[in-house]
Amino acid sequence: MDVWHNPYGKDAINRVSTKKQNMPVTKQYRRQRIKMRLRKKIKGTETTPRLSVFRSNSDIYVQIINDADGKTLVAVSSRDKDFSKKGTKTEVSKEVGKSIAEKALAAGITTVVFDRNGYLYHGRVKALAEAAREGGLKF
Repeated sequence: MDVWHNPYGKDAINRVSTKKQNMPVTKQYRRQRIKMRLRKKIKGTETTPRLSVFRSNSDIYVQIINDADGKTLVAVSSRDKDFSKKGTKTEVSKEVGKSIAEKALAAGITTVVFDRNGYLYHGRVKALAEAAREGGLKF
């Protein structure tokens, strides 16, 4: 017989290959990896809860979370009724940052651990963090 027979099957070369394929990394996958890497280091406790940020295309959401109990202590978002949608998204983020600081101080929370949730510390996330610091939160 002059035809070579591969004992592993006809697609064995592709399956057995150990070479890593260059797959395109999506934004969501990249953010998820960063988020998990940060979450290993950041834990919210009773004394220093975690200030978690989520941003969508149009809104921004902030929570102060006690990870030991798995409870949300304070939450604010740009969708709340007391926020006006006037101005840019960055200006709205500043308002949300001031509001979360006020609510946290009213609840007796002064120090937090900032969790940017895989987003770059730039733009809306940075504006929110700086406004929360100006409002009296320490992180």
